[in-house]
Amino acid sequence: MTEARNGAVDGPVADEAVERPEEDDYDLLTFGEAGARLEIEIRSVRREVIALEQADPVDDAALTTARARLADLEEGQRRNRAQPINDENFERFFGYAGKARRNTE
Repeated sequence: MTEARNGAVDGPVADEAVERPEEDDYDLLTFGEAGARLEIEIRSVRREVIALEQADPVDDAALTTARARLADLEEGQRRNRAQPINDENFERFFGYAGKARRNTE
């Protein structure tokens, strides 16, 4: 990992733009927007974990808490990706027949 001029860290916690579907309705918390927000928070907590690991002395309690939060966020991200809405499951999810504005698979 290297630190960029703006203080951002390169590698798995880099500050590249988080991908958001262009067709999402941003007045609603869609699967796509929830996923984007989760990714932003995961990157933030990863940076926190790295900083805590590199601290001298290491604050074991804070590091344990940050690692647990990261694990919880990553599990939430997996759940968010597990049930994408598509044309086949739209009616079961929403309770009426229709078409997904976009397939999320």
